Amino acid sequence: MLICPDWKNASGFYSAPQTGWHGNRLWQDAIALEMKEVRVAFLIHDGDISDLADYEHISGHLVFDIKLGENFRRKARYVADGYKASTPSAATYSSVASRDSVRLFLLIAALNEIDIMSADVKNAFLTAPVKEKVWLTAGPEFGPDQGKNLIVVRALYGLKSASASFRSFMANKLDELGFKSSKGDFDIWMRPAVKHDGEEYYEYVMLYVDDIMTASHQASEVMKDIGNGIKYKNDK
Repeated sequence: MLICPDWKNASGFYSAPQTGWHGNRLWQDAIALEMKEVRVAFLIHDGDISDLADYEHISGHLVFDIKLGENFRRKARYVADGYKASTPSAATYSSVASRDSVRLFLLIAALNEIDIMSADVKNAFLTAPVKEKVWLTAGPEFGPDQGKNLIVVRALYGLKSASASFRSFMANKLDELGFKSSKGDFDIWMRPAVKHDGEEYYEYVMLYVDDIMTASHQASEVMKDIGNGIKYKNDK
């Protein structure tokens, strides 16, 4: 794991030294930010290790990237070593909207003069409860929690069921809002609505992994309702 042993601050977290190897803290700050955001995926287990007999022990590692379209922003991602878990294939499948469905979605919106709005869910998988029973031992990137046993409680990136867990989470959310999955494409959701002039029509929501698009005369309100409990990228 590419972690510098000197990156602890006064509180014990890996927040970076004053300068990095190139005179900046870009990578160190990226790691600190990721470990802060991913912490919600873990629950400290203070009991005996035998209590985790029904869980599988895995590990995790950091993956690094440079976002060329975001002014070369440094990105660190903590990823579970999901290959170490014997996850049944039935728990890993996750569908996405088809290409034809995307075209029809936009066509229907254009023909009916319906507003379109889209968003990308921030740390999408971490908003969903995990389907697998796994745990890991915290490494040095966890700061003061290093060495502790952590139960994974959210759909951590890298787990085989992460995408399916998030898709199921979103399906339940849309169902609660009154949307029903289309028989032609399970990732196109629809709900009867009424325009301001009294005309009846359907509102639509399309899911493509962590991307959400809605077509409605009150698109912003629909996106707000869907966003309850999650956070969109670049959301103020």
